[in-house]
Amino acid sequence: MLASGKVLVTGGNNNGGVLNSVELYDPSTNVWTATGSVNYHRAYHTATLLTDGRVLIAGGSNNIGYLNSAEIYDPSTGLCTITANM
Repeated sequence: MLASGKVLVTGGNNNGGVLNSVELYDPSTNVWTATGSVNYHRAYHTATLLTDGRVLIAGGSNNIGYLNSAEIYDPSTGLCTITANM
């Protein structure tokens, strides 16, 4: 959960395909909002809230195999930027 109270949802699976979507869910209004995409399609990854409010999205897998890549979601811009691999 972000400082705004919204829930960040990234990637996942849909009918066998791995997603790269980034969405925000607002539990106070029950509304989903698309906010961009991750740089790598990924599922089964982690998303860790950092002390500065950004979110580290790391690991997981895609249709090819396991991922060692990581990226950071910035809620102030709605963008994901690639960071160092694990």
